[in-house]
Amino acid sequence: MARLVSYCIYVESISVRQLARLMLATTLNASFSTTGSLLLNAIMSTEIATQFSHVRPQDTPYADQGLRDFFVYRDLGIAQATGGKVRAQLVKAIRAPEQGTSWHRHEADFHIVIMLTGWGRFMYGDKETLVAAGDCVHQEPGIVHYLFDYSREMEYIEIVSPVDFKSIEIEGLCDVPALTPWDSVTT
Repeated sequence: MARLVSYCIYVESISVRQLARLMLATTLNASFSTTGSLLLNAIMSTEIATQFSHVRPQDTPYADQGLRDFFVYRDLGIAQATGGKVRAQLVKAIRAPEQGTSWHRHEADFHIVIMLTGWGRFMYGDKETLVAAGDCVHQEPGIVHYLFDYSREMEYIEIVSPVDFKSIEIEGLCDVPALTPWDSVTT
């Protein structure tokens, strides 16, 4: 058992199934070479092939090729560097909100938004949430939400996995508060 504990200290990312195989080998008094081989297999099968990436502002311009036509998106090169496992992009408002994103949820394993400038008003379920510059939001998998209002200078970084996540429209959960017209906002 001491061998197993020392192996687990060094390997934090093996799956439960792989750990069970390793424990079984240790319990059955398998030879060190067999247990070591099982550990090596566990490590090798969980590695993610990634590449170094350094993307500068002049490398990837903003483009209107994203999920919403009232935003522009700037790819940060992470999708290519991670082989499609993770997307990181800058998202910037280009038009005043009219109807926002509508109610939806994402089929994603991981999704965070870090507000860089400005603000956005979201509904997460039936709760209104103001996300302002400097705020970070972790959108748990499947959470129903609606970005219904945002400032002229809103820009955020979005990190999501996997790259090819799905966005699914949902019936409205509740009434959404009124928008703040850009003309009435002082910047």
